[in-house]
Amino acid sequence: MGFDKKVVDEVSGWLRVYDDGSIDRSWAGPPEVEFLVTPVPPSKEFVDGVATHDVIIDPDSNLSVRIYVPEKQPLDDPKLPLILHFHGGGFCVSRADWYMYYQFYARLVKSARAICVSVELRLAPDHRLPAAIDDCYDALLWLRSLARAELHEPWLEAADFSRVFLMGDSSGGNLVHEVAARAGSEEWEPLRLAGGVPIHPGFIRATRSKSELQLPPSPFLTLDMVDKFLALALPLGSTKDHPITCPMGPAAPPLSRLNLPPFLVAVAENDMIRDTEMEYIEAMKKAGKDVEVLLSPGVGHTFYLNKIAVDSDPDTGTQTELLIGAISNFMKRHSGRPSRNSL
Repeated sequence: MGFDKKVVDEVSGWLRVYDDGSIDRSWAGPPEVEFLVTPVPPSKEFVDGVATHDVIIDPDSNLSVRIYVPEKQPLDDPKLPLILHFHGGGFCVSRADWYMYYQFYARLVKSARAICVSVELRLAPDHRLPAAIDDCYDALLWLRSLARAELHEPWLEAADFSRVFLMGDSSGGNLVHEVAARAGSEEWEPLRLAGGVPIHPGFIRATRSKSELQLPPSPFLTLDMVDKFLALALPLGSTKDHPITCPMGPAAPPLSRLNLPPFLVAVAENDMIRDTEMEYIEAMKKAGKDVEVLLSPGVGHTFYLNKIAVDSDPDTGTQTELLIGAISNFMKRHSGRPSRNSL
């Protein structure tokens, strides 16, 4: 005799966990925004100046990446800097090929004149942390193997492996910190980590910050999402004071001991977790790290991924342009010279 599965936990619109352990990540929110979470097929032909390709980089684990390559321009360098991108989603939802990422990162690679490799991460609760960190790090090791000519990937023949930048949105920003910290004790030549760009990183504490209590939720971040996603993603028995979510806290390794490249941390004024992001920035500065800050006024968490707002709201559109410009400039400034903290 059959029985209906029962939902035992859910994050509204995004994810449902059933009593048999199965997970449904199909979109259950407003249908008019479903296109943002719809996969974009890869295109080997240039579409609006960008071609995309999906590659399985580890057949054993099925780990894959999406590669973005901008159409060559007359003034381009012979080799282009490389962005290694980690998508957000609270470690529990989203995919590297979703339209929300495609529309932004296709635009970014054209502006920055860079190639982007976006990692398809394993998701919690099926794969709790540190699974996503391991995937990101494995992707960096893959790039090192390409840099050393131990492997070959035709789509990255134009990549300059001495100019690799880690970049991540929201929880992907946490992954930028974790991968950079883990990489600091390794030998990477001829690959070089030139910088890291955590964008609205999910740095948070178990105790609510003032901004969490006072700022309104955004389409991509609510208190319910913060609490439930992290409860499903962090190692069992952990709180939000875990080093992955609170790298500036007492449970984390001292920031002063980490060998980190220069960072550009992007913060949105109306982001509910703004206060703890700023706490991280101040802790990094106190530890003597090379940290720049971009503050985007009047916008919320990962505003630039919301194509509807980017197109319809002039302020969101302007702040998206400024974010792309700031990232492009950061990459240019840190492409040519090793910093005292770079790897």
